Amino acid sequence: MSAHTSASRPYHYRAGVHSAAPANFHYLTQTGTDRLCKINHFLIQAFRRSISDIKEHLTGTFLFLLTDVNGVLLSLDYSLNLESEVKQSPIQPGLSFAAKSCGVNAISRTMEANEPVFLLPEQHESPFFQSWHCYAVPLYMGSQHFGYLDVSTINGDMQHELKAIAKLIPAYMQNSYHSQQAAKPEEQQQIEFTNRQLTILEMISRGWTVKAIALQLKIKECTVNHHKKVIFNKLGVQSSTEAVSMASRLSYL
Repeated sequence: MSAHTSASRPYHYRAGVHSAAPANFHYLTQTGTDRLCKINHFLIQAFRRSISDIKEHLTGTFLFLLTDVNGVLLSLDYSLNLESEVKQSPIQPGLSFAAKSCGVNAISRTMEANEPVFLLPEQHESPFFQSWHCYAVPLYMGSQHFGYLDVSTINGDMQHELKAIAKLIPAYMQNSYHSQQAAKPEEQQQIEFTNRQLTILEMISRGWTVKAIALQLKIKECTVNHHKKVIFNKLGVQSSTEAVSMASRLSYL
């Protein structure tokens, strides 16, 4: 993710809990999913606004998926006549679309290739996705990699429209994302850090260890840990990776 660095953080998954899901489907725990969605709040809002703007102009039936850089589902939307189909599927926030969880799918292939991928129904390994024509693309906001977008349809005749939509949505999302960032400076200024906390936050973002920070600043390691705890509490996160990601989004880094 560049600034979104949760790719380096190991996730804690729970086994498939959806009634229709086989045991190999992996979901982030509810706490982990909530935390991930909080970190990606602006991205999720940009996705939802973009889909809302586009859906009313569509003639076909589509499913839209947004994941983080690890392929964990953050949000989804779909045409109204797909509601029953989606609710009977294992697709829900927290689901990992990595191949080890869902088998080969458009998102897992895009994660490997880092380029747009179109998959026919029969190219999916999981039977749950073998009705879908899927087009997945990496999502970038400027030079920062934020995740993946997948647009799917059951109707094979809609392939051209499917690809056009999947190429159009990222541009909508970029505009919406940057508008949110520009429109909420007061929200970004609500968190007050001391100069020492900002220094430590910057060092954490560069990969410095607690011991290295303590030596550089000539303070005790327990003092560094205290500052880290305060920083995490202010940002509402639980790890250095999440702190850097959230701080980057709020323009503190």
